[in-house]
Amino acid sequence: MASLAVADADRKIEVRDGDLERVSDDEISAAGTGKADILQLEHTDPVLNAKMHLVNNAIDEIGFTKYQWKLFVLNGFGYAVDSLILLIQSIIAGQAALEFNPSFARGLTIAVYVGMLVGALFWGLTADIIGRKFAFNVSLMICSIFAIVAGSSPNWVVLGLFVCLSAFGGGGNLVLDTAVFLEYLPSKDQWLLTLMAAWWGIGQLIAGLFAWAFIPNYSCSDPTIIPDAAPCSYDNNKGWRYVWFASGALVFVMSILRITVIRLKETPKFLIGEGKDEECVQTLQDIAKEYGRPCSLTIEDMRACGEINTERRGSISHAKSKFSLGEIGVHLRGLYATRRIGISTTLIWFSWTLIGLAYPLYNVFLPSYLASRGATFGQTSVYITWRNYALVNLCGIFGPILAGYMCATRLGRKYTMVVGALVTMAFFFAYTQVRSEAQNLAFNCTINFCLNIYYGTLYAYTPEVLPSAHRGTGNGIAIAWNRVMGIMSAVVATFADTNTPVPIYICAALYIVMAGIAAVFPFEPYGKRSS
Repeated sequence: MASLAVADADRKIEVRDGDLERVSDDEISAAGTGKADILQLEHTDPVLNAKMHLVNNAIDEIGFTKYQWKLFVLNGFGYAVDSLILLIQSIIAGQAALEFNPSFARGLTIAVYVGMLVGALFWGLTADIIGRKFAFNVSLMICSIFAIVAGSSPNWVVLGLFVCLSAFGGGGNLVLDTAVFLEYLPSKDQWLLTLMAAWWGIGQLIAGLFAWAFIPNYSCSDPTIIPDAAPCSYDNNKGWRYVWFASGALVFVMSILRITVIRLKETPKFLIGEGKDEECVQTLQDIAKEYGRPCSLTIEDMRACGEINTERRGSISHAKSKFSLGEIGVHLRGLYATRRIGISTTLIWFSWTLIGLAYPLYNVFLPSYLASRGATFGQTSVYITWRNYALVNLCGIFGPILAGYMCATRLGRKYTMVVGALVTMAFFFAYTQVRSEAQNLAFNCTINFCLNIYYGTLYAYTPEVLPSAHRGTGNGIAIAWNRVMGIMSAVVATFADTNTPVPIYICAALYIVMAGIAAVFPFEPYGKRSS
């Protein structure tokens, strides 16, 4: 068998093709930075693994620069947009239904999740086939255009269509944002991937502020509450349209900033899987040069590792034809390349499935909970309801901030998720005993804070433990399962009724299961580097 030498400033590691499992963690982590790669003993291609290790060393050598800060903000836009579009449809659904009198009032929830489901799969697969750059530049633009158009919808069906198309554009961002940011991050800063989920809370807050600004002041009254109210029409019910116009315009500005503030280079780890070693090295050298940082990686170092065996490429990175069903099969097999990777992939997808039901049962239908509970305690003001909604969403920003700190301690990612899920579960059960309006607001704020500890960490953990060559596909399918259950949440909410505590009990039970799954994840990224 051919011998493979991994060149490093400190030493060389001998890896024999096909026998990577014989190389210990200590041997590889002794080279360069002293940190092991998460999947270094799981890879089925020792050449690809060795090159990935060199690139990780180079990224660590360059360190954190303004380039990563730009990515933190611009990729954070994608997080914010995902939550913004998801919550906007729930905010405006009630007022739009008063105007259009639909036969199925939960239709917009299904529409937004269908769009996000297709978007997650489409953008996730294309990320592994043609790269991360295209989706990064295009997805937000698509989202913004249809969000603006949604505000002009003449009927319920057309509104649902535009909501779906807007969600299709925004739905791929969570797949790409984490992958792109992670693949440029130095290992010591990977905890920032969890912190980036704070942008999710910012999107929620923006949705709440738009609702607070427009819904109370530019909406017709519900005749079931005010019997002598005038019929809802286009003229007296423009508040929900203003929410869409404002949201779409904001997303459009974000999409322009993505293109102008940073000219995204294709990620080095994607280029390795493509066999484009020279482009990979040049990308890293360019970043180092621009920000005055050292980068000792050379094309000779990469070549010393050998070439990815083209006869085996169909089992590693790509099928013979990229644009074929075989290509999808390659990426699916890559997510089950070894027993541990397969278990990890399955548990991650299951976790996303569970949170996909629990999250919308609470957050998407939060306006219903606030209104029904408020009415119980004598609070019927629409203005107060939407003010409280904005305050609850504000609290969601700080959950990922605490999670980012916890992830950087010995708790690691796994036990940060365990703690977040169990605390959230406790407050869900306690919420059913709320007896005053002040308690109603306080518990909702606390729940939104705690559940974002778990959710924000899961967002970061998922791409960290997926193989780089198949990261987009694995992340896309995970989020797709999440969206499928979002569709199911509309059915559950219809029969369980969000005006009762039943959905809250369901959420609490789901978080217990999620805590148990997090505890048995086979990989812990703390102190290691993504592969």
